[in-house]
Amino acid sequence: MEDNSTNFIHEAINKDIADKVYDRVQTRFPPEPNGYLHIGHVKAICIDFGTAEKYGGKCNLRFDDTNPTKEDTEYVDAIMEDIKWLGFKWDKVFYASDYFDELYKCAIKLIEMGKAYVCDLTADEIRQYRGTLTEPGKESPYRNRSVEENLDLFRRMTDGEFEDGSKVLRAKIDMSSPNLNMRDPVIYRILRAKHHRTGNKWIVYPMYDFAHPISDTLEGVTHSLCSLEFEDHRPLYDWFLKELGFEHPSRQIEFARLNLNYTLTSKRKCMRLVKDHVVSGWDDPRMSTVCAMRRRGYTKEALRDFCDRIGVAKANSVVDINLLEHCVREDLNKKAPRAMAVLRPVKLVIDNYPEDKTEEITVEVNPEDEKAGTRTVMFSKNLYVEADDFMENPPKKYYRLAVGNEVRLKGAYYVTCTGAEKDKDGNVTVIHCTYDPESRGGQTSDGRKVRGTIHWVSENSCFDAEVRLYDRLFTVENPSDEETNGDFTKNLNPNSIEVLTGCKIEKNLEKAKTGDTFQFMRQGYFCVDKDSTAENMVFNRTVALKDSWGKIAAKG
Repeated sequence: MEDNSTNFIHEAINKDIADKVYDRVQTRFPPEPNGYLHIGHVKAICIDFGTAEKYGGKCNLRFDDTNPTKEDTEYVDAIMEDIKWLGFKWDKVFYASDYFDELYKCAIKLIEMGKAYVCDLTADEIRQYRGTLTEPGKESPYRNRSVEENLDLFRRMTDGEFEDGSKVLRAKIDMSSPNLNMRDPVIYRILRAKHHRTGNKWIVYPMYDFAHPISDTLEGVTHSLCSLEFEDHRPLYDWFLKELGFEHPSRQIEFARLNLNYTLTSKRKCMRLVKDHVVSGWDDPRMSTVCAMRRRGYTKEALRDFCDRIGVAKANSVVDINLLEHCVREDLNKKAPRAMAVLRPVKLVIDNYPEDKTEEITVEVNPEDEKAGTRTVMFSKNLYVEADDFMENPPKKYYRLAVGNEVRLKGAYYVTCTGAEKDKDGNVTVIHCTYDPESRGGQTSDGRKVRGTIHWVSENSCFDAEVRLYDRLFTVENPSDEETNGDFTKNLNPNSIEVLTGCKIEKNLEKAKTGDTFQFMRQGYFCVDKDSTAENMVFNRTVALKDSWGKIAAKG
């Protein structure tokens, strides 16, 4: 299907093609394999892969593995799995480390051109010499070393003659530039660390700002699409490519990153949550990672729809998490089978229903999907209903179970509450009702209607399960706002998970598989968790039924 959507990135590409700057479109998605992908990456993936698809071009997956102290093949595998799950296909897989030899040659070329020098300043001294936004920087005392001396020192750095951090290679640009990134940036550092692909071959490693533009251009990328924090780095990106004389340099275009309220997307901070055991792992369903959202029951269609709705912007903004939940809810409403599940069960006995009688009640699998058909649930004298569907002293306009109230059992009969039994602590243990045998399916001879409908499961046709109710992990809209709120871990929601055991689930779900999603009537959307066993099924609440975003959008 032809993609007629457009945004400022597409407009820039259209102009490049019209001006014959490029005759094709090639993009790349370049994650660093030092953590798991999160919802912010989903937006970047949709932009990178979606742009290539729109123009019939190619999108490569390239791992930015220039920092061996933080990278691992575990993350490489996870990133590839997430991209596949989202439904995107890369053309080829590359690594920045594929270009280490070529990058090293480029560094040598800059030294030979007098455009790079070895500097002995410490990291703190380099920061002090760099200056500020209002004050120019100060030149390093090592800036005017000869080409011969720089080549010798860089070779000795490479051979391991110097200690880590004792020397760096810097580009020689302009210490008075208004852009701090142009004030002689570091392009190589000494780092004795085993690389996940090259092992111990290298002792010096390139910096991202140096590796990025060269890797893009060597790979044939036409448009390097980056988030907005790289906008100030673009002059440096262009400087490297111009000075090194690349004939067909890549072009960098920046877009606003995704900021979602009540959500943490910093990989460093997510790593802390995992290492401090605040969460059970990268796929804890409260996390913003793709694997966590998948485990929670979010669908790839919902995530891609969400990214389409927020669009591609030039300025940063914060998106309401309610919109994401709305997209998930809207997608699951179309495809998730309905099911009866009682999460906080109390027994309901229909006193005038025959003791040994059971009935098959036919209900729709999904009223939103005509092709889904019907299923049967068993009905009997002894049922389970939600404990909060009964009230001893109800307020006015209370339409659920109370003595004298008549309600409809979903898909079955009208019942009238006659009383309740309690234990010694005053907790209701059994609710008693009578039923109208002529009211099956909600049809009565006198045509009466009731206001309340409640769900149920039959005592002899259900199984016990564990249900995990998830809420937001943080209590404030911007959990990363450390200047205002201090340590971000202080903003954790102590009630972000509630685990219910002994929940009663209709028998039809007993063979459900990990990842299967359902709408539990009147409860929300749930999926089978990977912790499930044949003896103990576990369901995660994906999202509740309440849709605050839909109401806001309707009013707006």
